Amino acid sequence: MQTLRAWRHFSLRDIVADRRPWVRVLGIVALCILAGAPVGAVLGLLGGLYGTAFLIALAVGYLMLRSLLVGIMVLIGVIFVLPFAALPVEIGFTPTLLDVVLAAVFFVWCSRVAARKDREFRAFSPTLGVLVFVLLAMFSFVAGLSHAPLTANVIRHFGEILLSILTFVLVINAVRTAAQLRLLTTLLILAAGAAAVVGIVLYFLPEEITVRALSALRVVGYPSGSDVLRYIEDDPSRALRAVSTSIDPNVLGGALIFGTTITVSQILAKVPVLPKRWLGFLALSMTTCLFLTYSRGSFVGLAAAIGLLAVLRYRRLLWVALFCLVLILILPPTQAYVEHFVEGIRGEDLATQMRFGEYKDALILIGRYPWFGVGFAGTPDIDTYLGVSNVYLLIAENTGVLGLTAFLATLFAYLGKVAGALRARATRAHVSATTLGFFLAVVGAMVGGMLDHYLFNLVFPHASTLLWLTIGLGVTSLHLDLAAPGSVDSASDTPLLQVLIP
Repeated sequence: MQTLRAWRHFSLRDIVADRRPWVRVLGIVALCILAGAPVGAVLGLLGGLYGTAFLIALAVGYLMLRSLLVGIMVLIGVIFVLPFAALPVEIGFTPTLLDVVLAAVFFVWCSRVAARKDREFRAFSPTLGVLVFVLLAMFSFVAGLSHAPLTANVIRHFGEILLSILTFVLVINAVRTAAQLRLLTTLLILAAGAAAVVGIVLYFLPEEITVRALSALRVVGYPSGSDVLRYIEDDPSRALRAVSTSIDPNVLGGALIFGTTITVSQILAKVPVLPKRWLGFLALSMTTCLFLTYSRGSFVGLAAAIGLLAVLRYRRLLWVALFCLVLILILPPTQAYVEHFVEGIRGEDLATQMRFGEYKDALILIGRYPWFGVGFAGTPDIDTYLGVSNVYLLIAENTGVLGLTAFLATLFAYLGKVAGALRARATRAHVSATTLGFFLAVVGAMVGGMLDHYLFNLVFPHASTLLWLTIGLGVTSLHLDLAAPGSVDSASDTPLLQVLIP
């Protein structure tokens, strides 16, 4: 019994601190063998590449199980850096890294609620709107199965969309302190900056090297070959478009609306989350990469967000924006972009003409099935199809006018809450630059959504996740601003470990 009690209180510290040299040496050797044998076995069985990836995944998975905040951090990294990465397994469909991370964070959160570690359930506005929108989407999905077959991929994609919307509820319940909010804001900026830098580097490398670099991602399910390069109107004789690791340049541009707007707001904050010289570099990188995507909708969305930021609080920013616009109009390297933009305004290019055709067809479909739409699997009529380069028309196709109304009501409930705080004399000064950045990022995305569909598209669930994650962070930031004025835009001396595992 005494021996068992001694072993029960035995720890690694006892080995390292033992006065006998031979005990310390043998103990350290034994620990190295115990740690190295499994690692060596994994590397031997799976090889260097897959073995290392497996070990990293185990370490990250362990941290995600220990901390919900780590899971959200990994989710942000996946959204910007590897949004289409898939696992080399088949379970009726090929799960993506985004699927695994979303499932993991919701599992951890539900486990914490079940174990009563999170006893307070937050339901800040617009939680009710989010839940109503989810219920309407589920109803339309089930109703749509009457005219379209149910497949594993349809179930998977619809599940991704539901989890992406419910990310809002998870975030407002997981992020409770200003230190946690600042940490996630920092990571979001760094992840968006990393995607932008990769996009710029790949854009200016020789095309053969770019193709080889992007084709290397085929091990995680990415496309390979010359198709990884994207050109205006898919015409190799026209300008190349930046894609980074997002496959689609318009989707990359949409993600950079969020990253750039939040970064610029931090540059103007009293106590930014990163040094301003680094924020300036990242903002310049994101703006440049967004410009190189030749995504006109993303450019308009970013312009709307930055312009509104200047009007609401930082009037000097208007001069900076005007200077940048003049440079774009007069510099020779930007003339291809200006020409492409003007073609779109005039409706002269093929892409714009196709959009007009999509809008017409979408209105026909919505006119036939106005209330609940046709679901997500297909259309009942042979002369109609799902898909239109406008997020609002796409939502109306899928979930009908009722679903679109719920979506817009939810977004405007959030935007109205922040706008109300900015208008009220008692709270105007308390609205932080961080809150303003999240607010305007959503505004920019909504403007960009007029010309694209990535915010509610089964093929791009990471874009929808980014939207609802940003709304969740914005709601949390506003709540902290009003509850503890000055806490969000102030430096935190809370240790990182305490931030991750409160």
